[in-house]
Amino acid sequence: MTELQKYIATYFGISRDDLEKTASLFHEHHLPKGEYYTRIGERCDRLSFVQSGFLRVFGYSDRKEVTQWISFQGYFVTDLNSLVFGHSARRNIQALTDCTLYTVEGKDYRKMKDVVPAWPEMEKQFIASCFTTLEDRVFNHLSLSAEERYDQLFDFNQDLFRYVPQQYLASMLGMTPETFSRIRAKKLS
Repeated sequence: MTELQKYIATYFGISRDDLEKTASLFHEHHLPKGEYYTRIGERCDRLSFVQSGFLRVFGYSDRKEVTQWISFQGYFVTDLNSLVFGHSARRNIQALTDCTLYTVEGKDYRKMKDVVPAWPEMEKQFIASCFTTLEDRVFNHLSLSAEERYDQLFDFNQDLFRYVPQQYLASMLGMTPETFSRIRAKKLS
């Protein structure tokens, strides 16, 4: 069973038959380090589950790069606005390491409800969970100190601190690289 199948089985609790039907719509895809999954202005008509590797979701504010999220093993990645509404991608998504993804193309994603009748309810549950995670990120960003945000991310996934350049983590946490370095030095001493 792939990580994708384990995730679907655990998260959605669907039957073996529906699990196989759902997983059959995803195809393994390799994205080399430095390659883009999507770029701002392009159409992103796919959804991928990250089997391995790290991808950075980022955009620009006042000509400065801002990292919105680092996606990694066990998470999905897409430009949701583009996938769901057909708009141009609002963020770049770039591989920070070699990545293995399980990808469902938009046309197959839109057929999920025909393949798995319970899909609309599963999708609603999934999107609600994503929205709750986003709400928590926004609240924590507004209410926690820089050091508390650092600690929370470190506790959440220490691999990020080993494989992702610290300027991207600093940006994702809403702090300068200097503040990030100062906090990191304090934690390592």
